[in-house]
Amino acid sequence: MLSIKDLSVSIHGKTILRDFNLEVNAGEIHAIMGPNGTGKSTLASVIAGRDLFDIDKGEILYMGKDLIEMEPEVRAREGIFLGFQYPVEIPGVSMANFLRTAINEKRKYHALEPLSGAEFLKLMEERKKLVDIHSKLTNRSVNEGFSGGEKKKNEIFQMAMLEPRLAILDETDSGLDIDALKVVANGVNKLRKPENATIVITHYQRLLEYIVPDFVHVLFDGRIVKSGGKELAIELEEKGYEWVRKEAGIEETL
Repeated sequence: MLSIKDLSVSIHGKTILRDFNLEVNAGEIHAIMGPNGTGKSTLASVIAGRDLFDIDKGEILYMGKDLIEMEPEVRAREGIFLGFQYPVEIPGVSMANFLRTAINEKRKYHALEPLSGAEFLKLMEERKKLVDIHSKLTNRSVNEGFSGGEKKKNEIFQMAMLEPRLAILDETDSGLDIDALKVVANGVNKLRKPENATIVITHYQRLLEYIVPDFVHVLFDGRIVKSGGKELAIELEEKGYEWVRKEAGIEETL
């Protein structure tokens, strides 16, 4: 589904990702872990198509297509979803209008008829139950006045409504209490299907107690230096990132 080969990315001349490689297949959940400043959020932004960065070399293929050449809105219509670390508020735009427009734009791109009002409302009710989100959130403007946890729940609800092929969740667990964390994780688990894939970006192992990844990758100095299964996340919790840095032979920077 997603193939990243020898990708190097920079911003203002500073290299963030260097010779980065990753393969993600349908049905898989990949967790990308690492300390601050190692390129995790940059990776998410590059896949989603944010134009803050320069792609110096390498390729990104999505469903066999050159992702780098796609505009961000085309990537979304092709089924890529980014759950933001800091979701923005959109005052005056209702959740219903926001999501119905997004869904019907995606359906139009794939030559499908738009959902009627009744069809959309039925889908909305089904997905609210699926991800356990309250109507008091979905009846308001997008993220307006939401707490941090409510914004993250809303991201998972949007993901449920849009049904992406590839979901990238950028530190969705940051700022969540344990109850909100369980709700978010439960939503991700319920949305997992053989035909879709998820990349979970996180600092901590605690999220992976509820979302069990097929693969865990540790990002350091802009590249993956260690990969493994769920047990790698547990080992990181015990030994810390300093253990990985030393094992990978990466010099400490001040």
